[in-house]
Amino acid sequence: MVNDPIGDMIARIKNAATRKRSKVSTPASKMRQRVLDVLQSEGYIRGYTLVQKPGAFPEFEIELKYFDGEPVIAEIHRVSKPGRRVYSSISDLKPVKNGLGISILSTPKGVMSDTAAKDANVGGEVLCQVY
Repeated sequence: MVNDPIGDMIARIKNAATRKRSKVSTPASKMRQRVLDVLQSEGYIRGYTLVQKPGAFPEFEIELKYFDGEPVIAEIHRVSKPGRRVYSSISDLKPVKNGLGISILSTPKGVMSDTAAKDANVGGEVLCQVY
């Protein structure tokens, strides 16, 4: 049993990128799908597919993106954890790596990047930061 599904997915992505893998799989859930949607729309991963094997739980197969042999995701880390939730208003959001990275937020209007949250004028829980 995994206590932190988003943290587990982030660790899998980080480990696969370190080992230069082209794909990585993670158990499927709606929250993971929403985070993957943001990563795909911001250009950090190529895409993902839902894989259903008979007699097994569904999984997402994530295709990692590389540029000149280096992973596009240089850093990814969890901000809000089960033991310490981190919430941020729209005015308190700081740029990640001087605007080169993004924060992924869970807002009342859905999971979105920090720029989309600023456009929608909503704050929320800061799930992770990607650079």
